[in-house]
Amino acid sequence: MTALQAALDHLTVAATTIEEGVAHVLRALGVAPPQGGAHPLMGTHNHLMQLGDGVFLEVIAPDPAAAPQRTRWFGLDDPQMGARLRASPQLINWVVRVPDLACALAEVGKESGDAVRVTRGPLSWLISIPLDGSMPFDGAFPTLIEWPAGPHPSSRMADLGCRIERLVITHPQAGHLSAALAGVITDRRIAVSAGPALEIRATIATPLGVRELT
Repeated sequence: MTALQAALDHLTVAATTIEEGVAHVLRALGVAPPQGGAHPLMGTHNHLMQLGDGVFLEVIAPDPAAAPQRTRWFGLDDPQMGARLRASPQLINWVVRVPDLACALAEVGKESGDAVRVTRGPLSWLISIPLDGSMPFDGAFPTLIEWPAGPHPSSRMADLGCRIERLVITHPQAGHLSAALAGVITDRRIAVSAGPALEIRATIATPLGVRELT
């Protein structure tokens, strides 16, 4: 894998309930992502919308009607994450697609986890998930995903007129993060900055003007 083969795929907003997550996006962007589907393996469900060509926004939360078959992804079973999300839904991770996930994981290291097959309805894909459901750099480092051949899933999602313009990841270990990202993705829209705490901030053009999502 080279950075030129990878691409920004989607942003993940998490919440304790899907309704709270959608309301968070509505307050920030002025639009409400419509329903997506459920992930039986993870015991989660989502709402989805396009953010441009081959990029989308996901709102995800535990599904009260389902029990996970393993530790949930995106740290959703971690008590500290639970406390963060009870305070407010938030943008917790970003996802990069790669042509061969197994090859990519061999290059980036075991901290990114294993290639796990996940389904949502008829769609099936591979995604990197550590056994404990955690995220490298607490979510500042991207989750990696490999989609099946064919049109990108975002082509079937609602287009509410939103387009991502910039993604800024702030982290106390910005230097280490930048070095880790250098071999993963090259995208002028993505920037890393140093700060006392993790923050992922997306600048998005919407029908109501340019807005920020955190």
